[in-house]
Formats: sequence, structure tokens, C-alpha cells
Amino acid sequence: EVQLVESGGGLVQAGGSLRLSCAVSGFTFDDYAIGWFRQAPGKEREGVSCLETSDGSTYYTDSVKGRFTISSDNAKNTVYLQMNRLKPEDTAVYYCVARVGSVVSRRRFLPSQYDYWGQGTQVTVSS
Repeated sequence: EVQLVESGGGLVQAGGSLRLSCAVSGFTFDDYAIGWFRQAPGKEREGVSCLETSDGSTYYTDSVKGRFTISSDNAKNTVYLQMNRLKPEDTAVYYCVARVGSVVSRRRFLPSQYDYWGQGTQVTVSS
């Protein structure tokens, strides 16, 4: 059974940093797309970042480029999202997601492309 368990959310002031972790069980990091989505109150889920385990490629939505970094520790089966220079508009529930195989670029940040979702962790950025 595939499980994704997020941790590391919390309350931080604007300009601060947080690191989210996603502990993965039920598969190894051979050929998966693993990433992060977020959902703010009253808004649709938004793709934030994605990592292709086959070649280590990483992708980011424009609003977080240069501030967020996705990485993985294959030995620990864990994916991280380092979030720096946080802004109030980053406030959302953050979800870890995964699917078998890579994702076509134009669909990379579509929720429908991912089969596995974590329960989410709240990130709140105060101004």
C-alpha cells in the first residue's frame, strides 16, 4: 500500500522559511513523479513543484521559482520541499503527491495526473 505522510508545516512570519517532508512507503524511488500541490481557502489546488525520480529533473510553478527547492533522500524514502522567503500568499494546505512514471510537461501540475496523495500539512505565513 502506497502511503505519503507530510510533516513540517506551521506558522511562520513573512520572509521566513519552512521545510516540508514527505515520508513515502509502499514503493521505491525508481521511476516516479513526486511533488507538491497546495490549496488555499476558496481556491483550486495548485501544483507547486515536481521531481522526476528517473533523472532527477525538478520543476516549479512560476510563483515559487527561486524560493522553493524540492529534493529527495532515496535512502530515507523522503521528499522535501524547502521553502524560503515565504509570503502570505503561500498560505495553504500543502499535499505531497506521487505517480508511477513521468508526466507530460503540459500536464505536470494537473491534480488528475497523480494517483497518490498525502493528508496535507498546513502552512500559514503571517504578514
